[in-house]
Amino acid sequence: MNAPRSAIRRGRKFEQVLEGARDVFLAAGFEGAGVDEIARQSGVSKATLYSYFPDKRLLFMEVAKRECRRLADDAEHLVACDAPVRDMLRFAADRMVAFFNSELAINVFRVCAAEADRFPDLAREFYRSGPALGRERLAEYFRMEAARGSLVIEDAELAADQFAELCKTRVFTDRMFGMRDRFSDDEIDRFAHEAVETFWARYGAR
Repeated sequence: MNAPRSAIRRGRKFEQVLEGARDVFLAAGFEGAGVDEIARQSGVSKATLYSYFPDKRLLFMEVAKRECRRLADDAEHLVACDAPVRDMLRFAADRMVAFFNSELAINVFRVCAAEADRFPDLAREFYRSGPALGRERLAEYFRMEAARGSLVIEDAELAADQFAELCKTRVFTDRMFGMRDRFSDDEIDRFAHEAVETFWARYGAR
């Protein structure tokens, strides 16, 4: 799987391949994930695997994009809801803190960082399809609530970045550098609460 970047071809076992690849990538990382093991875990032949993804980077990017898109989809729900702003901020914070604390997120970010120099397109594609999409949807919600007068925000994109960073506080850095293996549910709850309270102190309408 060292061919030039090529288009992904979908087929009957496409989803099956992605699920198998996800397990292998999370366990072994990008470099350690072998084609034979991915095919075995997916229950397909190597020929089938190659027919869908002629380049392992394409397969990894598709797995990473899908996982991060799930978080972005959560942000999209904010735009469609009419619940009080602080309730919706807590909804978002709970999911974001939990995501940053997950094994999946830590492994995906580590792999992207490790491969960024050799395969810069991989990291950029990951960012565009996951974090950037979540940022865009969160910013859209902030603009909507600012227009309603619930929030006082001039730069919605900056506010979205700040909210995400508040949700990363302690959890993401400690997990990324192996300082902690896990955080308790009570800790996660407190971090989400503090993220919302800090954000509200800056941007909540008085």
